[in-house]
Amino acid sequence: MSEFTVTGEWKARDGWQTFERTVEAENADVAREHTLAEFGSKHGLKRTQVEIEGVDA
Repeated sequence: MSEFTVTGEWKARDGWQTFERTVEAENADVAREHTLAEFGSKHGLKRTQVEIEGVDA
């Protein structure tokens, strides 16, 4: 498994907030899914409220 850095923005109460997460996953698509699932479970956000700008190895 490789480490991927996922960057983007999520919708907060007072506007869009940037984020950068390091995720361990098999490929970039799985890293993207893990990030969306994490924001959904921890912050109660829908996938449309998270914009992923890039996934780098």
